[in-house]
Amino acid sequence: MRQGTDTAVREEHLEAPLLDAIPRQRRTDEGAAAAARDARRTRGIRAARRWLRLLPTPLGTPFTFGYLLVLVATSLFMDYADPATVAAVLRESSTDVAHLGDTPLLVLAASALWVVGGLGSPYVLGFALVLTALERRIGGWRTAGVFLLGHVVATLATEIPVGLSVVAGHLPESSLHRLDYGISFGLMASVGALAGLLTPWLRVLVLGGVGAMLLRDLLELSSPLTDWGHSLALVLGVACWPLLRRSGAGRGPVTGGAGIRGVGPSRRAPRGTRPPAREPGRR
Repeated sequence: MRQGTDTAVREEHLEAPLLDAIPRQRRTDEGAAAAARDARRTRGIRAARRWLRLLPTPLGTPFTFGYLLVLVATSLFMDYADPATVAAVLRESSTDVAHLGDTPLLVLAASALWVVGGLGSPYVLGFALVLTALERRIGGWRTAGVFLLGHVVATLATEIPVGLSVVAGHLPESSLHRLDYGISFGLMASVGALAGLLTPWLRVLVLGGVGAMLLRDLLELSSPLTDWGHSLALVLGVACWPLLRRSGAGRGPVTGGAGIRGVGPSRRAPRGTRPPAREPGRR
């Protein structure tokens, strides 16, 4: 009897730990699975936030967001308003020599309110991505300064020679009314400025790609003044690197997630998107 009793006691001591171990192991597996799900959800949220930072927001990038709303409104006007009215408004907004001589400040501002090609233009996407990345890095006021620098200086540098050539008799008087408007000079200067804030390999990729596009346009000779203006605007943006790097010295370089991966500005006046004009060659 004593031997049987001892065997029963030993069996109870051996079986109890095994039975207790089963639910404890199940709880551990459930906790690990929940932790893995939480980690995947956190990674997904972080990735979504990084992608959303490519787009302008009212609080994060007020200059780009507000300017983009204006461009959308004027593009809708170009698409749906009476064509004759659109053509008249664009002529009055043109930064040609005649208008620059009469109302320079007015036309310099008005010409930057239009996108060549409307909402279907690659300029809209390029504007949103490039200026968003630049504004998140250096702030709205400096971004506006870079854009304005490229727009004004490149416009004057391409139109003043036209006026001098007309005075010298090398161009007809109709060249004084060459239709000229758009955002691409400012956009190109912003691309040049942003390249200085990118990581080195992205900087080479962006400047190399944009430079190749500009060189192709210059060789085609389809719109020489506009194409030279693009090159000048890009150089102006590059010239801003020392000032912009000091202004955002504590933030580090822009990485691929906050840069302009896959976005390169196209020509200011892409083929097939020109509205009626007195003279070809607008930007």
